[in-house]
Amino acid sequence: MEVRTRLNRERVLLAAVSLADGEGLDALSMRRLAQHLGVVPMALYKHVANKEQLLDGMVEVLVAEIDPPLVGTDWRTAVRARVLAARRVLRRHPWARPVLETRVVVTPAVLGYLDQTIAMFRAGGFSDDLTHHVMHALGSRAWGFTQELFDTPTPPPEDPAVLVALAHAFPNVAAVAAASSHDSSAVDGGCDDQAEFEFALDLMLDGFARMHAQGWTSRPG
Repeated sequence: MEVRTRLNRERVLLAAVSLADGEGLDALSMRRLAQHLGVVPMALYKHVANKEQLLDGMVEVLVAEIDPPLVGTDWRTAVRARVLAARRVLRRHPWARPVLETRVVVTPAVLGYLDQTIAMFRAGGFSDDLTHHVMHALGSRAWGFTQELFDTPTPPPEDPAVLVALAHAFPNVAAVAAASSHDSSAVDGGCDDQAEFEFALDLMLDGFARMHAQGWTSRPG
């Protein structure tokens, strides 16, 4: 006789993450999740009231996968490691970015992650005033993602004549695009997203360190 695993909230959330990983966020619905678990849809509502609560719970799973903060190190190393740890998790779960971008309720899991990030700056001697502005500057980068300026929804034209015409019309964009590095890790043969992310993150951390050393404050002198 087959023994069915008892349904609980954790099992529901892990199944939702698995389904979104495998089939994409658009395929995730309460009905589809119930089919995936082999239960009737009503059984899910004992654990999540609706899809929004389901998505909030999936974020909890996401946060739990992020490596814990480093201890016994300087603030810059700790923040950098934490952000890149979050980025690794988001890259494992392509659905995570749009879910994080659309959350309207700040859940304890999200607050906990942000609280730990803020704690790293404060432990490094940052004032609450500077830390406030630092967190605004980091924005979604604190979660390991950011909107890329040169994201292209469609591939560039293949006709050499069209490419030449575009280069003449937009010479500065063409020059910068030609100078970008490319390697096998880049998405669709474009820029190395990871290298670009770390480059910008390091610039920001350097700037934060300089402002901290200067005793920066938002209050008029």
